[in-house]
Amino acid sequence: MIQRAEHDYLFYFYRYVQPIWYFNLRPATTLPYWVDYRKISAEDQSLLSIDHEYSSEEAVLRDAAYQAWQKGIMYTDPSVSLTQPFARLGIQDEYRFIKKYFHPVWLVYVLAVRILSFRNPFIEIYSFLRSLTVARVNPHENPKTQPGYLSFQSGLQKESPLVSVIIPTLNRQVYLQDVLADLSSQQYKNFEVIIVDQNEKLDHAFYADWPFTLHAIHQSEKALWLARNTAIRMAKGEYILLFDDDSRVEPDWIEQHLGCLDYFNCQLSAGVSISVVGSRVPQNYSFFRWADQLDTGNVMIRKEVLKKIGLFDRQFERQRMGDGEFGLRSFLAGYRSVSNPNAQRLHLKVETGGLRQMGSWDGFRPTNWFAPRPIPSVLYLVRNYFGNRSAILDLMIKVPPSVLPFRYKRKPVLLLLGGIVSMVVMPIVIFQVVKSWRMASGMIHQGQKIESL
Repeated sequence: MIQRAEHDYLFYFYRYVQPIWYFNLRPATTLPYWVDYRKISAEDQSLLSIDHEYSSEEAVLRDAAYQAWQKGIMYTDPSVSLTQPFARLGIQDEYRFIKKYFHPVWLVYVLAVRILSFRNPFIEIYSFLRSLTVARVNPHENPKTQPGYLSFQSGLQKESPLVSVIIPTLNRQVYLQDVLADLSSQQYKNFEVIIVDQNEKLDHAFYADWPFTLHAIHQSEKALWLARNTAIRMAKGEYILLFDDDSRVEPDWIEQHLGCLDYFNCQLSAGVSISVVGSRVPQNYSFFRWADQLDTGNVMIRKEVLKKIGLFDRQFERQRMGDGEFGLRSFLAGYRSVSNPNAQRLHLKVETGGLRQMGSWDGFRPTNWFAPRPIPSVLYLVRNYFGNRSAILDLMIKVPPSVLPFRYKRKPVLLLLGGIVSMVVMPIVIFQVVKSWRMASGMIHQGQKIESL
């Protein structure tokens, strides 16, 4: 059992809409993720809209800190940080925050959860009604542009360190050919490619004659995290670049990852993934910011991180969220991860091969009505790091819409429609959730399966 991190909510009600967000936890670092706007540059202050309609000065400061985080205003000097741990704010300020930054559906949802949790209904309804006049604000508008990045001469790029590109593959050779073609076109040349091929047989001819160093390993067991761990152990580079076998990238992809690590002096460059299937591209993918997720289909990691916190947890084998667990583990260990809009990949999300051949489209959409919902590894992760209460809140949000098709994922209005459909199939859904919870309990009892590098 891991040592669970402490919760430290900027706004307490954020736990209802984002119960398993990295930044609800307190990492082992003095990095000022939440800045005091009075202590930052005038240029950065100009990007913020200070809201003095809150009932306390502390709420005003936290609202400004939330805006700064969402706009990509990043500092490393601890002296500009807000004082933590955070004390609870007034209920009216909490409702104001939700109404200001989230879809109105969430305001109604929070009120319902609060009343059903036996909070004082008069205070809750009064505060809810007071918040109805608050105008909704998009916190991603007018972000920090990082103009210095365009003219930055990266010393790391000039040093030209060896980069190890790691690609697990399973039944996607036609797409892998395009992946290797994109790597052939990279402007940065000092890299090796390590492919862990989990097909029935290794096609030696396919891996011959590419214009870069390529190591193809055959792995008989169809296991994603074993594949990545094996390749990382083989990697000669001090920079590990994780990639998928159904993706396309631009010729400056490797350069952009190295530039991000150098410019921001961070340990992880979390490239963004533009999907051709599913929800729309988030607005915050267009600028640099602190990363609150990690996608092992597009991330560069300094090997020192892996040496310190270990490899991927094999409890996630043939399941989901192994990359999320690693990202959270690195965050809690104090490593800096920056969301990098310049290192994009187009994620094709093809319907065959890869993890989809072993599981489902995502963690909450099982393969059949008798399979656990969510996939047990999701609850294993959430309960380990955030606790059972946060896990229940997460289930309340994500289970109802999960009965709808994947293409409608992350559309807030469908939370209500999903809830209605869930009521119709309630006995089956309860069976699925209980099954998942019990299986996750078994995984938690077994403990993490994290090997050292």
